[in-house]
Amino acid sequence: MNLHFMILSGALSLLVILQTNAANESLAQRLGYQATDRLLIINGDDVGMCHTANEATIEALEHGLMTSATIMVPCPWFPEIAAYARRHPEMDFGVHLCHTSEWRAYQWGPVAPRDRVPGLVDPLGYLWHEIPDVYAHATPGEALIEGRAQIRKALAAGIDVTHLDSHMGTLQLNPAYVPVYLELAIEFDLPVRMGSQATLEKFGHPEIRAQFAAKGIVFTDYFVYEELDREKAGVKAFWSGVLRNLKPGVTELYIHAGKPTEELKAITASWPTRSAEFQTFTHDPEIRQLVRDQGIIRIGYRALRALQRKERPTRP
Repeated sequence: MNLHFMILSGALSLLVILQTNAANESLAQRLGYQATDRLLIINGDDVGMCHTANEATIEALEHGLMTSATIMVPCPWFPEIAAYARRHPEMDFGVHLCHTSEWRAYQWGPVAPRDRVPGLVDPLGYLWHEIPDVYAHATPGEALIEGRAQIRKALAAGIDVTHLDSHMGTLQLNPAYVPVYLELAIEFDLPVRMGSQATLEKFGHPEIRAQFAAKGIVFTDYFVYEELDREKAGVKAFWSGVLRNLKPGVTELYIHAGKPTEELKAITASWPTRSAEFQTFTHDPEIRQLVRDQGIIRIGYRALRALQRKERPTRP
């Protein structure tokens, strides 16, 4: 009996030690890398928004530096990218949760029935143009219904969803909507895009990262957000500076890949930036060499999802 007690005590002590060590490890170490390594997720936003966004994203994933992308489920070109995702289950696709439809001549409505999310739609039945309109007319409950409907539609279409983020930051810029983001992450057991601690402190909400982590949700150490000044600095120069100054740990940056087609030009005045980002991260040899020279390790959100599902103490 004493021997059994000693074995049990030793096993429990070892478990405590392992748990303590895991809690003290950095995200990079938990992913199997060194604490000093610089890991980078290059995410493509707005996939499914239009045909050229799909074309550019696929090319950037297959031949460029992009490692993951997030799909706008309510948009007209969702079926095209969903079909590609089914044919290529190895590709890393998340859901770009949409609660707005920002372009004036090209819009989309909700996935959920309009009578279930009346506050999310404008008088013409589309999602509101701007985030303040969402906060003024909708409720977090409606945002939850719509977010859940979009994720379920992506899963039903055969997409192996790897992560979540919020289009234009609707679920991340208002404390009343952040719990919706957390609930969806828990319900579908997915990692999320998350602002850096320094960013959240500037916004007056330093507690958010800890709240998500306490529920077992995984997110990157850093997210390139406040630094964005691509138009002022020039797309290639701006992103070159970001790549040279990555910190140890895991960082996410996001781009909007698009080809300079008449379709994209008709949709958005930001087409030059989108086209330049596509070119920079897909076909620019100097950027590719810079990533190599800096020793940057590119990963996707699939690795974070695997870690989250391995570590989470409970399953939804």
